[in-house]
Amino acid sequence: MSESQKTAISTPHTPAAIGPYSQAVRLGNLIYTSGQIPLDPASGQIVPGTITEQTTRVLESLKALLTAAGTDLAHVVKTIVFLKDMADFTAMNAVYSKYLAPDGVTPPARSTVAVAGLPKDALIEIEVIATI
Repeated sequence: MSESQKTAISTPHTPAAIGPYSQAVRLGNLIYTSGQIPLDPASGQIVPGTITEQTTRVLESLKALLTAAGTDLAHVVKTIVFLKDMADFTAMNAVYSKYLAPDGVTPPARSTVAVAGLPKDALIEIEVIATI
């Protein structure tokens, strides 16, 4: 792979990167997103609330990022979900299924892991791989 084959994807509808990384990268017909935490794109602050509100914000950010890349959530083939507390799994899954597994859509493959902590003390972080 040459550097010219890798293209950065960004949108103001998703929080700006808080480190030396791209919001997403396109390589061929694949989009790899960076992990998204529940940051409000306008303020850059964590969305307050429960795992339900935070999961919704993360998935809205991913949706905007994939739209900017020319694809959508129906084309997601793999997700990795990082939870601060595995007790939030059921509530997260309820929101996740509305976005990534609605009727008629094949759900992506997924890994879900509990972590000791996330940036800005978020409750959740999700990254995806999607096709165009």
